[in-house]
Formats: sequence, C-alpha cells, structure tokens
Amino acid sequence: MLLTGGLKSLLPQARRIIHCKRVRISNISGMAKVPGYTQASIVILHKSLADDFEKFCHANSGALPLLCRSKPGEWKCTSLSSNSDAGTDHLQYRKYEYGAFTGTLESLNDYSEQLKDMVAFYLGCCSFNFEKVLQAAGIPVKNIEQKCNVSVYKTAVPCHSISTFCCNLVVTMRPIPESKLEAAVLATSELKKTHGAPIHMGNPGLLGIQDLSKPDYGDPVHLHPGDIPVFWACSITGIEAVTNCRSPLAFTHSFGCMFITDLKNDRFTPRSSREVPQVHCISQDPLHYSMVSAEAAKKIETLESLIGIDPGNRGIVHLLHPGELLKACLSLSHAQSVLVTTGFPTHFNYEPPEENDGPPGALAIAAMLQALEKDVAIVTDQRAMDLNKKIIEEAVQIGILKKPVPLLSYQRESANSALTFLCESGNPRRPRFDHLIAIERAGMAADGNYYNARKVNIKHLVDPIDELFLTAQAIPGITTTGVGDGGNELGMGKVKDAVKKHIKNGDVIACDVAADFAVVAGVSNWGGYAIACALYILRTCEIHDRYLRRAVGFSQIPKKTVWLSALPSVTKEEKLLKALVQLGVRSGVSASLEMEVDALPFYNVHSAMIEKLLQEVQH
Repeated sequence: MLLTGGLKSLLPQARRIIHCKRVRISNISGMAKVPGYTQASIVILHKSLADDFEKFCHANSGALPLLCRSKPGEWKCTSLSSNSDAGTDHLQYRKYEYGAFTGTLESLNDYSEQLKDMVAFYLGCCSFNFEKVLQAAGIPVKNIEQKCNVSVYKTAVPCHSISTFCCNLVVTMRPIPESKLEAAVLATSELKKTHGAPIHMGNPGLLGIQDLSKPDYGDPVHLHPGDIPVFWACSITGIEAVTNCRSPLAFTHSFGCMFITDLKNDRFTPRSSREVPQVHCISQDPLHYSMVSAEAAKKIETLESLIGIDPGNRGIVHLLHPGELLKACLSLSHAQSVLVTTGFPTHFNYEPPEENDGPPGALAIAAMLQALEKDVAIVTDQRAMDLNKKIIEEAVQIGILKKPVPLLSYQRESANSALTFLCESGNPRRPRFDHLIAIERAGMAADGNYYNARKVNIKHLVDPIDELFLTAQAIPGITTTGVGDGGNELGMGKVKDAVKKHIKNGDVIACDVAADFAVVAGVSNWGGYAIACALYILRTCEIHDRYLRRAVGFSQIPKKTVWLSALPSVTKEEKLLKALVQLGVRSGVSASLEMEVDALPFYNVHSAMIEKLLQEVQH
C-alpha cells in the first residue's frame, strides 16, 4: 500500500520505520514531497569502478546529480542524514550480476562481506520530489490525480560516456497544460539538488520515444486535450549505466523506493534575467518547444528592433512581427542540417543580374552555422552557380567561412523533384535538412511570376526554389525562415496581406509563398547579420545550452571564442562587398528600391548597423 496520513508527518523519522521494515509499503510516493525533503536514489558499485562512475555522474549531472559518495564499506552518509544506513534505508533493492537483473531484496544485510569493497552513490531524484512544488505553482500533477506512478522512458539520447559507463538518457514525463509550461519550467529549475528544469517539451519522438502508453518504468499517465508532454532527466539513467558496464555485482534502489534525506528541497529564487527561463514554441509538426533566458531573449528582441529601421521609408514597419527573429533562431539552434538560398536578379539588363544584398547576409549565417558545427549548404540558380562558387571562394579567403559551403542547384524535373531533393529517396520521414532559410531571394507572386520592386517580371532568371519551401510545409521536421526587406522575397508570403496594403506595387509583387518565420529588416543583409548574432547569443545562454544538450555532457559555452570569431564584422563585410564589385555584382539599393541614397552614405549606414549589432551581442 502507499504510505498515507499521519506517517507523512514523521519525516525524516519515517526512514527509521523503513529501516526496521515495520510496515509494508510499495513505494514512498508522497512521503517526502509534502514536507519538501529531498529524496535520493542509490547506486552501489565495486570500489574499482567508483572513480569512473563519479566522473560519469559529473558528465551527466542533469540525470545524475551527485549528492554524496561514500567511502568503501561506509554506509552512513552524515551530509544527507544523521542516522542513515545504505543497506537498509530503501524499501527495496535491485541486484545486478554482470549487467543482468537477478532479483529484489529488502535489505543488503546478507552481502556484508561484499559491501566492504563497495561504494554507495546517492543521486538527487526528482520523481517524487517536486510534485508539491508544481502544485504550489498552480500546476496540476496528472500522475497524482490519476493515482499512479510517474511515467519513465528510455530515450535515444546518448549520455556522455566515461570508460565502461555508457547508456542512453532515461526521463520522466508529466503532462502539463500548455498555458502552464513556463510556470513548470520556472518551478522545477529552482530544484538544484535534483534534476532541475525539463530537458524536452513536445513530441516524444524527438527523444526516440515511440509510444507514451508504454513506459519502461512506472505507469502510463494519460494526457488530456491541451496537455503537452514534458520530460525531465531521471536518475534511473544510473541503473542503465550499471547494466551496461556489466559489473560482477551491483545494487540499486527499486523504482519508487528512494532514500529519504534530512535535506529540504532547494527553493532558489532566480536573481537576474539570466536565470529566468522563457518557453517558446518553435514547431507545430512535430510539436517542439524551446527554452531561453529572459536576458538572451531581450537581447535578440533588441537586435530585431535595430534591423527593423526603414532607410528607404518603404513602409516595412507594417510587415514586422515581433518575436520572429527569436523563434527562427531557436529553431535554427536545434537544427543540425540547414539549407540556405539567396539571389535576387534585379539587374535584369546586366550580367550578372544579381544584387549585393543577400549573399553577404547568407554567408554570415553560414559562417555561424559552421562555427556551431552544423551542416550547411547553399542552393541557387543553375545560371548563377559559377558566380556563387567564386563568391564562396572569396569568403573563405577573406576569413568569413572556415571552409567552402557545398553549392547546390534545383530544377523541377518531375512532380516529386522537390521531395526527392529534400528527403533521402523521397521519403518524408528522412529529411536531409532540418531548416531552410531564404534571404533576399526572389519570391513567387500569386500569379506565378517573380517581380522586382518596379514590377518587372524576372521569372526567366529565377529557378523554382520556392517549390522546396512549399514542399517543406508538408514534411514534419523541416522548418522554414524567410528574410526580406520589401515583401517580394521568398518566405514573405507570411505577411503578404500587409505587403499588398502598405508596400508600393505590393498588390503585384508580394510573394505568395510563406515561411514559418518571416524576419523583416530594412536591408536583408542586416537580417542575416542579426541571425548570426542571435545564434551566438543563444549558444552562450546557459539555460538554452543545457536544454539543447538535454542536460547531458558538458556545457558548450567554452567554445564561444570560436563562435565569436564567426560573427560578422565591418572589416570582413567591406572586403566581401569589394570582392562582389570585382565579380560584377551591383548594388541593389538604388536600382531595385528607388532610394535616393548614394553609395558612400549607405555603406556608412551599413557599417554602423553591424557595429550596433555587435555592441548588443557583447553588452
């Protein structure tokens, strides 16, 4: 039976009752969570494995927050309790021999000789620690309401391996109403001795969990309409590691039979915006939420405001959707393979017809993606392949790119051409790319043509790369972003109504193809620079870094020197613009936008924008 009523008030004296085995209890759900005492799981290993297991815990501290390590043969842990005994203070133990589970035990008294050479590890456990915290925050705890244990699942997320200790992450899941996600994150991130904030919110398939109704441990917990599955790292990860290391003899606690410490749960109040988490939805199919600190989000909001100025007074203020830059970059931060496209042949009477707004921004994005160790490729018009190859070579020589970016072209050869291009063997379950970005790329209008700002049809110069964005809308796992400054760019279909209403010639030139996120800037290159800067801000955010790596492994923030060197700079961009001039690429400012601004003042504004963006990054 579950322990209820007056016995809860005996904590931590209840540990003595368990020690003496005076009552029969199936688990301790509810015992420590009411008064707020920290519970701990336990792993007991031979002393020869102890140092490596401790390193494994530190390397995967989200799942295995180490509270205490005993000395060989020592079974009291005074830092956790005044009268503990690791061999009797759990309701039930599990025995493993050479990685195989061989039975359960009520105590370890029969193994006193073997225990003399064994070490006990106490690990902070959230499974029954923070339900009271969630309830205090007004968040329903569905496993309590449904009178069952929390659901626990093995994932496909690999932990950071140490010697013979290697396994995939194990997680608990609790259904949380969407409106309560941020409150749940804030409440649990305060519990520093246990597993802290969630490691995933959304589709379980992104963790490799195929069926929520079939947990590996615990009970299935039913989701109600509006509930989002939220996953926390779990100390049962330690049991998986013990199993995989195939130690001749090891012991762990049984599920739900944790050790009750004398320690009160942490109630840490975040002291600054750096420590306050925000939650943002970055994908509907599959459903996926991301996490970022309020401080980082504010910085990216400032970047978005900076690039939203309108040097040509074209009315782009009416196209702005606050928050698009943040959500686009959160999605990019989670992506592993990104496809970028650019190219607006506005100078249709010249060769090459391209303008110099677009390629610099595209390369700034590619440079940061390379620094973040993501796969990135560029797709462009077949007729412009040689030109773009030279531009990429120049970017490597200048130091913008650390290596050449693969250059692709797309032609429609059949009804399935776009699907075959985007997915392996045309299988929508195996996309080659996670994210598509179009920056200053000519976008198809409602009549099927492509127009520059003067309503000149340039369709004969544009390959149908729009089809990739249209096809991606039906492929789960591919997200799209469009960057533009006039509304006729690929992806700006998301704001086409505003383009038709507020932009000159908008009723004709408005792009009809929508991206998931529309980043609007006074100059499209500025949008590219802002994306690069925002990605840097996200990856140096501790809250986002932890969430991105699922709280396993070590922080990636020490790599920020490499990321910093990939940011755009006035020097690098001036060199690139000069190289573009030598390649015959003309300015798009006066020709396509009819702006009465000569080159020098415009480039001064351009340089000033880069400096403002960098100042915000380094603030």
